[in-house]
Amino acid sequence: MLEMTREEFEELVSLALDRVPPELMRLMDNVAVFVEEEPEDTEDRELLGLYEGTPLTERGEWYAGVLPDRITIYRGPTLRMCETREDVVAETEITVVHEIAHHFGIDDERLHAWGYG
Repeated sequence: MLEMTREEFEELVSLALDRVPPELMRLMDNVAVFVEEEPEDTEDRELLGLYEGTPLTERGEWYAGVLPDRITIYRGPTLRMCETREDVVAETEITVVHEIAHHFGIDDERLHAWGYG
């Protein structure tokens, strides 16, 4: 498994977020991004990221006073699947974009078609 400190990985996630166009970042609403070591679901140890919340496309007048949506990027599975630091950089960026897209209501099928699967 490729070695990378948590701080280095968190920096890659931060850099990936910085590469999201500002006009999209301004549209994101009530969402927080976290880095965790491993998915809680022990059956899905290869999960690279997870979006939990209500996509913008599904929010209505009822949406008020709720906890922020949560995007989690998992360090362990990412490092296990990548062979080089450059692979980690690329995969982290893909995963961050993939999970942000879920916040905007874009499903996995469309993301796979766009190369963000």
